[in-house]
Amino acid sequence: MKILLLEDELMLNESIMEYLEDLGHVVDSFTDGAEAKAKITKEYDLLILDVNTPSLDGFTLLEELNQEKIKIPAIYISALVDIEDISRGYELGAYDYIKKPFHLKELGIKIERLTKTGVESDHKIISKNYTYSTKNKTLFFNKEPQNLTKKQSEIVDIMVRNIGLIVDFDSFRQNVWENDSIDNPTIRAEINRLKKSLKEDFIINIRGLGYKIEKFYSK
Repeated sequence: MKILLLEDELMLNESIMEYLEDLGHVVDSFTDGAEAKAKITKEYDLLILDVNTPSLDGFTLLEELNQEKIKIPAIYISALVDIEDISRGYELGAYDYIKKPFHLKELGIKIERLTKTGVESDHKIISKNYTYSTKNKTLFFNKEPQNLTKKQSEIVDIMVRNIGLIVDFDSFRQNVWENDSIDNPTIRAEINRLKKSLKEDFIINIRGLGYKIEKFYSK
């Protein structure tokens, strides 16, 4: 998942970010509510929001996102125990709530449950530093969008959507070249140009059959 974390306690912020990244998530962390709000786009799969943060509190942030019709699942973390505060979070559309102090594994369990109940991550991790947004058809390196040609973007898209599987030349012809009578050497040449432009080579050539991207497991 691509996760935005808002937590103004620096040590807790760093601990959560490190824990989530170890689980394989992509995390952008903030300590200031207004700064976090300015960076939020629909590319995020999950928001983890502290309630009491400088400039803009977590409740108001989610309220403003609702007004802008940006719907992203959110988990609140807070020392607040007042039922009115908890109720407000759920009324604003929060998925879950964690009371401080908490064990990081509790957060991991809630995120796993969120995924299993139907919130599928749009941001696919495909190598150590590359991720891909299937929603926006955008390749990212270290969270920075990469400039690809239309053909290159479509090549990456079909391979990510079939991650772990071999994409054969007929599939490339059908989905990238729209059934044009393109020969295999032309397809190979386009993929080789793409591979040369990458900072990490995550595209595997399966000789005589096609290409694939292996599932990536963070260490």
